[in-house]
Amino acid sequence: MNKRKGFHGKCFYCGNSYTKAGMSRHLKACEARKEANAAKEGKAFRLLHIQAWGSYAPGFWLHLETAAKTTLADLDDFFRAIWMECCGHLSQFIIDDVYYSANPSGDFGFSLGVAEKDIRTPLWKAVRPGDEFNYEYDFGTTTPVTLKVMDEREGVPPQDDIKVMARNYLPNIPCEICDQQAEHMLTWEYPITPYCQEHAEEHDDWPEGFLPVVNSPRIGDCGYTGPWNEEYIFDEIYQPEE
Repeated sequence: MNKRKGFHGKCFYCGNSYTKAGMSRHLKACEARKEANAAKEGKAFRLLHIQAWGSYAPGFWLHLETAAKTTLADLDDFFRAIWMECCGHLSQFIIDDVYYSANPSGDFGFSLGVAEKDIRTPLWKAVRPGDEFNYEYDFGTTTPVTLKVMDEREGVPPQDDIKVMARNYLPNIPCEICDQQAEHMLTWEYPITPYCQEHAEEHDDWPEGFLPVVNSPRIGDCGYTGPWNEEYIFDEIYQPEE
């Protein structure tokens, strides 16, 4: 599956498209973002700009802004809502070889033999600008995410606690049979195989063996069918200017 075409994304402030690398630079200079931030009223707090991407599927990425007081548990809930949740699996963050989970067993877990802390730890206690860390959802069919704290500023926190500032477009994944955009993945084959609607319905394993094509690094894994919060559905495909 070629996800590289999905490396372009959309700025949700100005609506313009940029590459994954270019989006980081754009957000610092985006006039629409500056105007939106200047118009906010309320108490200012320390805010963190975080970029997240699929560790093994880097074409799926997000730029987020949230208050430094936001907890890792809040971030876990966000990732579950936008990218991950399918069957209520366990999850954890890994920061400087410390595991942040919902059920830590102490400073050094006897079961894992690693340092563990509570996932309810606020971000400001765990990370700082420039830090790179990891998130994992589902310890069976694991979907790993890499995160980096890109920047910080003083400002009014987002209304929804975690603001999606930019996001990759849905990868342009062609059907195995034709050149149409795939809408389904046959997960009973390895590697998983993309099919358009017509050819998926013609397959002997339709519909039991298929999962939908979704804009998430968890595409095709376990029983994942898309974000549980419909506000997070983003299935636009990048259309380069001619």
